[in-house]
Amino acid sequence: MDNFTLVRPEHLNHHGYLFGGVMLKWVDENAWMAASREYSGCNLVTVGMDACRFKYRVENGSILRFHIEKINQGKTSATYSVVVFADAPGASEEKEVFSISVTFVRLNKAGRPCGLNIVEE
Repeated sequence: MDNFTLVRPEHLNHHGYLFGGVMLKWVDENAWMAASREYSGCNLVTVGMDACRFKYRVENGSILRFHIEKINQGKTSATYSVVVFADAPGASEEKEVFSISVTFVRLNKAGRPCGLNIVEE
């Protein structure tokens, strides 16, 4: 699944580039959307993020592409790879600027992990 967003001035840090916390927020949201579409009707929450790599700074006006793929599924959780590409203003091609993996767990009504493939009433 691919999603896109535009980097605007309110997303920048004091150096004038994309704030890392904003990137992490977008990554979590985009990965959650991919997982929620795959496991519709499930209550999914983020349980972990790892292998975080900020490769290049991101300029204001860049168009970001979030490429999300499931890389692992357990009994109660699923992990997604998120690779972010930036198309900077005036650039002739996009480049990979960030990558991470995000794991979600399915919770039942009591807030406890439950099976991803089990239909609950």
